[in-house]
Amino acid sequence: MLAQTYTGLKVLDLSTNIAGPYAAMILADMGADVTKVERPPTGDDTRALPPKWNDEATVFLAVNRNKDSLILNLKEEADRAQLMQLVTGADVLVESFPPGLGEKLGLTHAAFNAANPRIITCSISAFGDGPIGSKMPGYDALVQAVSGMMSFTGNKGDAPVRLAPSVLDLSTGMWAAMGIMAALKRRDESGSGDHVRPSLIDSAFNMMNHQTIAYLATGNLPEKLGAGAPSAAPYGVYAAQDGDIMIATASEPQFPRLCAALGLDEMTKDARFSKMADRIKNRKTLDEMIGKAISTHSAEKWLKRLNAAGISCGRVNNLEQSLASDVVQERKLFIELDGVKYLRLPIDADGASITRTAPKLDEN
Repeated sequence: MLAQTYTGLKVLDLSTNIAGPYAAMILADMGADVTKVERPPTGDDTRALPPKWNDEATVFLAVNRNKDSLILNLKEEADRAQLMQLVTGADVLVESFPPGLGEKLGLTHAAFNAANPRIITCSISAFGDGPIGSKMPGYDALVQAVSGMMSFTGNKGDAPVRLAPSVLDLSTGMWAAMGIMAALKRRDESGSGDHVRPSLIDSAFNMMNHQTIAYLATGNLPEKLGAGAPSAAPYGVYAAQDGDIMIATASEPQFPRLCAALGLDEMTKDARFSKMADRIKNRKTLDEMIGKAISTHSAEKWLKRLNAAGISCGRVNNLEQSLASDVVQERKLFIELDGVKYLRLPIDADGASITRTAPKLDEN
């Protein structure tokens, strides 16, 4: 079982917002004993964010289950001493202090390591801990902007937009968890702790890995393509009579099958669309022709016909529609505790690791 992976591992979660708490929650789901250290009087910043479920912020609920909560004012010497006492018995400490705060308070990896040479410190930042990045505070949306991610997100001609999910916070939390797991393995061999230092800016470029390599290879900046893909066409959203559908033809064999299903066989003989590179070059004309065909019938009719032809396609659902869909129901993604539905980790097939709700402030 997932929850037995790190039974007995003691983790101190000093982080706030999403990235650090998510990393610590992953370890908690794996059985670690995680104590969330929060500042008085209100605790983690996300506790105050709307909307709420049973008087608890949904953002906080999403990344803090299976933890204890302890209030410490780390600006007070007595509370810092109490924290350092906890450090002596901990295996992992996760922190996301604003730039300069850890050094000001003497709460650094060096200090934690002096108190406990086996401790693994995970320090999460927006732009890293170099001379430049260490002075730059930031959040997910800001790093999306600075990294260039926003520059090719959305539709051509529109203002830059952020990806709505907190992709950099959550992916950095996953990198942090993997880094901690690797450090624990190294500690088994060396007996010594380590310092894991993931940053949102590094996560951003890893999320953009093929766009980044493509730019370095060609010198061509990635373009805004809406729902399209830079290396495939037709690939996008098309409006049927009663809703939108997504069609993704990412291989040569799919194109003639798509044309046949749409009743557009003449397109297979058109030199503008003969190869993928040609279709990408003439993407606008191709999309207009396919869009005109799709607009003549209902989404259900087209999806039935396209699925029969082996074309990758599906409805563009809103969240309500998606959660009600058969495939999502089949996945059994949620575990309910005290009236709150928690989303299981993708590696936790039955959700058995979710045993405790997110803690009330200073509950433990």
